[in-house]
Amino acid sequence: MAQAEKMDAVAMLKADHRKVEGLFEKFEAATAAGQKQKLAEQICMELKIHTILEEEIFYPACEGKVEEDLLSEAYVEHDSAKVLIGQIEDSEPAAEFYDAKVKVLSEEIEHHVEEEEKRIEGMFSQARKAGLDMDALGEQMAARKEQLLAAYKAGEALPTRMSTMPEQPAP
Repeated sequence: MAQAEKMDAVAMLKADHRKVEGLFEKFEAATAAGQKQKLAEQICMELKIHTILEEEIFYPACEGKVEEDLLSEAYVEHDSAKVLIGQIEDSEPAAEFYDAKVKVLSEEIEHHVEEEEKRIEGMFSQARKAGLDMDALGEQMAARKEQLLAAYKAGEALPTRMSTMPEQPAP
């Protein structure tokens, strides 16, 4: 990867957020079923890769360094998105509720992004304040993203398991 292309973890995640927001806007404007399906497939692929990066690399690095509730909510929001992604991938634009499912996914992602990107109390701000090595995390995430994109292009299914946030001990 060229030096100019390197991004720290937060910059990479924010770039993913902007890309998906643009895809959702294109989906809203699309009228042809084929175009909608292609955009929905791309949205789902981008979100699956993004959630894998966060769940495998970024969130574990944040544990104990950002508000626990914020991290817990992020995992649950991912799980909710994964359910809709699965339904969208198993459907087609002519199906009942297809557009509605993509719209609800868009709204869920918008909320999730807001929670991560809030200026002071957001997850990204808290992670930076905690002194996480964003450059090293960015390098790890970039390498994993390359692997996932290569797997996707080779026709391999991307993993879509529900979050495995550590269980809290019973009171």
